[in-house]
Amino acid sequence: MASFATESPPYKEFEDPFPKLVAPQAAPRKYEILYLNVLKFTYLHIASLYGIYVYFTTATWRSLIFYHTLLLLASVGVTAGAHRLWSHRSYKAKMPLQILLMLMNSLTFVKTTTDFVRDHRLHHRYSDTDADPHNATRGFFYSHIGWLMVKKHPEVLRRGKLIDMTDIHANPVLRFQKKYAIPLIGALCFVLPTIIPMVFFGATLNTAWHLTILFYTYRLNGMFSVNSAAHLWGNKPYDKQIKPVQNYTVSFVTHGEGFHNYHHAFPWDYRAAELGNNWLNFTTKFIDFFAWIGWAYDLKGVPEDVVHARANRTGDGSDLWGFKRDKNFKIE
Repeated sequence: MASFATESPPYKEFEDPFPKLVAPQAAPRKYEILYLNVLKFTYLHIASLYGIYVYFTTATWRSLIFYHTLLLLASVGVTAGAHRLWSHRSYKAKMPLQILLMLMNSLTFVKTTTDFVRDHRLHHRYSDTDADPHNATRGFFYSHIGWLMVKKHPEVLRRGKLIDMTDIHANPVLRFQKKYAIPLIGALCFVLPTIIPMVFFGATLNTAWHLTILFYTYRLNGMFSVNSAAHLWGNKPYDKQIKPVQNYTVSFVTHGEGFHNYHHAFPWDYRAAELGNNWLNFTTKFIDFFAWIGWAYDLKGVPEDVVHARANRTGDGSDLWGFKRDKNFKIE
């Protein structure tokens, strides 16, 4: 059962001694290109084009079921695990669920969960400024993938030290993933997804490898779209002063993470979406299931009257999916 709170659970954040940053902000900067990352992402996308070809020509239906199942598991490992559980602490998970989510999260590798949490907490604290790792003020390409092709902005580096990570560093599951990142993530993300279809489904190495790359690249772009498209194109029913928006295409691709205007207004809500708006939110259903069997608990939500009041006070007036906007609504 969810508990309802009007404020985010307290994060222990160090006082910021640096000049205040006001979004949107993108000061002129010189980009230092990380050429290895450029080559890596170039290869992934070129190989994925061939992966699309083998998807429709040589892949067996059993292989495709396997890869689509893997896609779902990997995506939820990020959304329910790295994002809602560990970055925002919007619910708590018992050890079996934590291990499961860590393994699922390892199927989508850009960085370890520890690094993801640091960057994501930094993103929320300094959203759409130069201290935001994927500052959407710099445009779609930068916020989508370009930020991973250049060295981090100096503001990201110095203000990143103000983000409290003690809960993450104390977590044995995440310490294990960090310590064994190369063999663990390498095996789960690339080796096993290639070998299993070859051994059990009759796929060739060529087909299995390029399908592995295709689905991996798709997962990456789905995750990246939350940083880019969900900060650029959509409506703002909760806070019209910020860049994050409600983007329903992103929500479909990411199993519920595209209700981004709501999420930035209420980042501690485990649902990450407005009331009743869960048919594109498989991640919420996943968490609800594990709450039902007792592996997830202390689910945090937002009272309906608080959501209504925020929408009427700071929203852009657009209709909400979860309930009809009441222009005369006032919190008592």
